[in-house]
Amino acid sequence: MLHSERDLITRIKDGDTRLFSVLVDEYSVAVYSLVVRIVGRKEDAEEVTQDVFLKAFESLHTFNFRSSFSTWLYRIACNCALSKMRRKRQCYCEIDESRLQAVSDSQADSLEDMIENQQQIEKLLQAIGRLSAEDRVLLMLYYYEECSIAECAMVTSLSENLVKVRLHRIRKKLYILLTDETK
Repeated sequence: MLHSERDLITRIKDGDTRLFSVLVDEYSVAVYSLVVRIVGRKEDAEEVTQDVFLKAFESLHTFNFRSSFSTWLYRIACNCALSKMRRKRQCYCEIDESRLQAVSDSQADSLEDMIENQQQIEKLLQAIGRLSAEDRVLLMLYYYEECSIAECAMVTSLSENLVKVRLHRIRKKLYILLTDETK
């Protein structure tokens, strides 16, 4: 009987590879949910999710328990999703730096107040779709997956300060995209 995820991973690393299916069962919904929000298409998300678990299985010997397994797995998921998005070479909305600086902190932080009905939620989702894949990763980790700033930093290999700055800029970008849409 397994007492913890650590025991499970140790046994898999020691050669009982059939137990990896327990990790797949435990994390497949969460990984798929994150990936589909990044790549946007269910078909792509299914493919990327399979890639994530294949890479995780192949790299499990490198997992050293310094972070939680879920954080390590999310890092693989984000990297796979970003690779998929880069291969697609989609065009994303570029917002001029002066426009970003013109948005006040209070305006950027007022996004939640702007979203009052289903139509505005759909506009927000469209605006998120116009962000770069890297911005979407941070947005999804922080707001949808409810990862802390520290966890976002670990998953994305960014400093905590840079994560904070980028999240702030993302809110400003979304504010611009939403207010441009409503003009």
